[in-house]
Amino acid sequence: MGILQDRLAKYTLPQQYMAQGVYPYFREIEGKQGTEVEMGGHKVLMFGSNAYTGLTGDERVIEAGVKALRQYGAGCAGSRFLNGTLDLHVQLEKELAAFVGKDEALCFSTGFTVNSGVIACLTGREDYIICDDRDHASIVDGRRLSFSTNLKYKHNDMADLERQLQKCAPEAVKLIVVDGVFSMEGDLANLPEIVRLKHKYNATIMVDEAHGVGVFGRQGRGVCDHFGLTDEVDLIMGTFSKSLASIGGFIAADSSIINWLRHNSRTYIFSASNTPAATAAAIEALHILQNEPERIEALWGVTRYALSRFREEGFEIGETESPIIPLYVRDTEKTFIATARAFEEGVFINPVIPPACAPQDTLVRVALMATHTKEQVDRAVSSLKKVFQELDIIK
Repeated sequence: MGILQDRLAKYTLPQQYMAQGVYPYFREIEGKQGTEVEMGGHKVLMFGSNAYTGLTGDERVIEAGVKALRQYGAGCAGSRFLNGTLDLHVQLEKELAAFVGKDEALCFSTGFTVNSGVIACLTGREDYIICDDRDHASIVDGRRLSFSTNLKYKHNDMADLERQLQKCAPEAVKLIVVDGVFSMEGDLANLPEIVRLKHKYNATIMVDEAHGVGVFGRQGRGVCDHFGLTDEVDLIMGTFSKSLASIGGFIAADSSIINWLRHNSRTYIFSASNTPAATAAAIEALHILQNEPERIEALWGVTRYALSRFREEGFEIGETESPIIPLYVRDTEKTFIATARAFEEGVFINPVIPPACAPQDTLVRVALMATHTKEQVDRAVSSLKKVFQELDIIK
């Protein structure tokens, strides 16, 4: 073996957890994702999905994808910049821009490439990018690719955000990038205060609505709409892989920003465009979201019920305000064991360990869908309480 192989061969942590029978990743699902899924020949309750609207298996969404597959083929064989733009892409962009309240939108192949490609090219060497220290990895990678000065503030600590802004040259661009909903803990950005600081320091705001679209705001328009601050936020990012039951992502902003990104964002220009089926599925999911308000009402009904049940049973769930419910374990080994034991009890959940959180904040993440029932929540709570008590996490 070469030097690289010798070095990487020493990385055996996954194998150690496999030997213990608690390795929690790449578990195979044998069918559509819904509130119950087939795994290993039997059904388990799915509480580890980001499909908040419950549309991933909706026949209308599936049929829209099938129809586009037949009409346009399996792929576009090129980037949007060259031969890869379909009328479907343009339609989705126009509808998304109107939905989130911005002039224009651009669709990317994944949500990750939105953040990594947009943040990296918006600002110059003399500018600043300022992020919450719990922002998503795609935001972290985007700022790392930028030539701008990178600053971080403590999670939702507005005094610390102001301290970072005070470090910046007044005439420079100061781009604040923040998750609207923090994907592991389920809490919201303090957007009203961020907007106040924007005006005080002449900053620019970009909000990642990956976990906000389809959940918060009118018809699921997101956290910016939830706070009534859409006009104050300069860029709104979202994904299709959660509430919109597909794959891809978008950025929405005023025409001048979109014009720049369309011609300068490398992950947009040099990535193959999103498939016809994925694009059509996202369009259909967006239509359903707007036409079926009862879907979001159901999501919030089951969310409130689950929050109440977990609190009643003594789980530590932090400051969540969303369908993302963290069950704190605060021990990496126990987090893996709890995930494996929950699966044995028929409940699929996801472990969250460093670097996705601090070592003392490990947790298992429960996520709800509009299609979950109270009975399914009760079964999950009962099973997870048994596991947590066995591991002496709760009494």
